[in-house]
Amino acid sequence: MTLGLAASLLVIIYLYTTLRNTDKSLKEIKSEKELIEGEENKMFEFLHMLGIALEEDHSEGKLHREIVDGLVEVVDALGGAIYLLSANKHYLIPSYLSENCPQLIGLPVEVVEKARQNEQAIKSAIRLSKIPADEGMLGSVLSSGVPQLVPDVKNHDAFRDAFVLYKDNISAMIAPLSYGGKDLGVIVIARTHFKPLFTSNEFKLFQSASEQSGFALGNAKIHHEANEKRKFETELRIAREVQSILLPDKDPDIPGYRILGTNKPAKIISGDYFDYIPLADGRTAVVIADVTGKGVAAGLLMAMCRSALRCEILREQDPLKALTRVNKQIYADIREDMFISLAVYILNDKDGSIQMVCAGHDPAPLYRKNNSIEWVKPPGLAIGLDDGDVFARVTKIHDIELHAGDCLLLYTDGVTEALNPDLDEYGSERMVDTFKKAAPNGAENIVKSIHKDLAKFVSSHQQTDDITVIAIEKR
Repeated sequence: MTLGLAASLLVIIYLYTTLRNTDKSLKEIKSEKELIEGEENKMFEFLHMLGIALEEDHSEGKLHREIVDGLVEVVDALGGAIYLLSANKHYLIPSYLSENCPQLIGLPVEVVEKARQNEQAIKSAIRLSKIPADEGMLGSVLSSGVPQLVPDVKNHDAFRDAFVLYKDNISAMIAPLSYGGKDLGVIVIARTHFKPLFTSNEFKLFQSASEQSGFALGNAKIHHEANEKRKFETELRIAREVQSILLPDKDPDIPGYRILGTNKPAKIISGDYFDYIPLADGRTAVVIADVTGKGVAAGLLMAMCRSALRCEILREQDPLKALTRVNKQIYADIREDMFISLAVYILNDKDGSIQMVCAGHDPAPLYRKNNSIEWVKPPGLAIGLDDGDVFARVTKIHDIELHAGDCLLLYTDGVTEALNPDLDEYGSERMVDTFKKAAPNGAENIVKSIHKDLAKFVSSHQQTDDITVIAIEKR
């Protein structure tokens, strides 16, 4: 073989080898490009899923499942889980573990020993576990706020405790979940060592996806809380409508009297109530009451008291006996920190006499047509403070006689304790002064004048207590 031929052959071999290596490199580049494009497409699909989930207002459980399963698909993992912070922020609690999720936490040695022959017992122990938020592999990620790529979970510092066991050959990616600067929990994706370790590119994808997941979870939580608030407000409005049915829809037409009553709740549900109950022999019971507290609890107690009183006073014509029975019923069911101040006025349309029982309610100012004021304040114990003996001993019947031109003002402490912007109380003195000026013009003018003067006094200060006013005018 000549030297020239040998040289040519070497060039051909070199060119062939170079082309083959170049072809191989191109195939590898193409393969890597396709892999990256595939991962990007999976990521886009994952983000698209999150967008749809938020638009459709998924339940929290469904969103957790879709996030974990979606991330498992994105990085081709075996399984994963979301652990969320407990309400007190002390623990991480599993909210969703995928079907093939490997063990991600260490278990006490005694639990492992007991469940050695029962794989289901291990799974149950994991699902029921709660992890201190600042301990273990998951806690360390939450505390640091930095995602971690853990090539071999069993060699993580968290599993070097002699009382905790972890033996699986698992690699994992863990990231904290946060929204608006507040920690929500952690998300974990794992695969066994039968598959390649997670690559740096997969870890970057996981970090990005975790950030978006935290945003989605935070938004979902806000939407859920807003929906719950709207539902609660709707339920309260319905409750208010029901409660308004329990209040008189019109003032009574009683010969010789003009009566006007109003109720203005501080919140949607009122703890005040008033009532007009027709009795036998031309008599009418006028009731005013104030339940301690405000809101739903006070409203429920108000409804219970109204029902019991109506039942007892129709069965028992003596108002003191009727209230004694109501007190026994209420005392058995009332909370220790609650009670009801109540007064019943039995009006007789024949002679102008009024028989009343005051169960711890505010004294009532009585305007006489000679322009003087008397206070009606018989003794009596509020309902719900005693099971009966003290109530019966302290509470008495009191008789009043009204003449033409006399007016009686009934009210709850929402009137006298109303505050202005300087936090001064409206007070009984101011109320009586307004009452005295308005009384010569009758019941309607009394109620209108008190509400007008009260509104002027409190100005922009928010009403903090229910306000009930009833004016009784003798004609």
